[in-house]
Amino acid sequence: MEWAQLFSEGRTAAFILLFVRFSALFMAVPIFSHANIPMSLKAAMAFFFTVVFFDSLPALQIPLDSLSMTVAILGEMLFGLAVGIILQLAYHVITFAGGQISFMMGFSLASAIDPQSGVSMPIVNQFLALVALMILLAADLHHWIILLASESIATVPLGGFMVTPELFRYIMHGMMNMFVVGFMIAFPITALSMLADVIFGMLMKTMPQFNLLVIGMPIKIGVAFLVLMATLTATMMIVASQMQSAYNFLEKLL
Repeated sequence: MEWAQLFSEGRTAAFILLFVRFSALFMAVPIFSHANIPMSLKAAMAFFFTVVFFDSLPALQIPLDSLSMTVAILGEMLFGLAVGIILQLAYHVITFAGGQISFMMGFSLASAIDPQSGVSMPIVNQFLALVALMILLAADLHHWIILLASESIATVPLGGFMVTPELFRYIMHGMMNMFVVGFMIAFPITALSMLADVIFGMLMKTMPQFNLLVIGMPIKIGVAFLVLMATLTATMMIVASQMQSAYNFLEKLL
């Protein structure tokens, strides 16, 4: 490729749009959007992958006026946001379940800063989120995302992303699925905690000297931890399957 063609107006615009696409992806998708990754590193990764995939770009199909470029840049940002929302909804199944488990165990007030999102979360919630993040790294989710971005270059032209009714329907389905699957993951501990409350209530009626806070709460926490460890493998398999289904939908959509 000659230098004059490389720095032509159309190629420069294509480079900018591709850089915006990778930047939006790394700001929104799980793993890459981790709060502990500096913004400068995310920008460097976006620039690196832009350079890597720049040579495989098809010819730009949009006019090179200011209005068209503004709309195209907004479309690329929307593309990254849409992919991020779909994958984040699948990932946050475990954080929603962790919030329910923390509430039932009485750990709602024991919070710490979650390194993934940078917000305060209960410690059980944070533990499950970090385990899920390690499982997704072991399953090469970061490679899936880069592969998806490379495939989208051919299937979704730069500046040509459109929000479809199918995308809206899947996001609504993902939000509903987050609550349903989250409750399903938390159900064993929730059910046992409710059963323990019934048993402790009966004990307090028969033995008024029974101190619920001194004896009952440690028993509830211990039983909940045992159930949590027993169901941890199945829980991580559910999270991985949710991420797989979200990725499969993105492949069909793009």
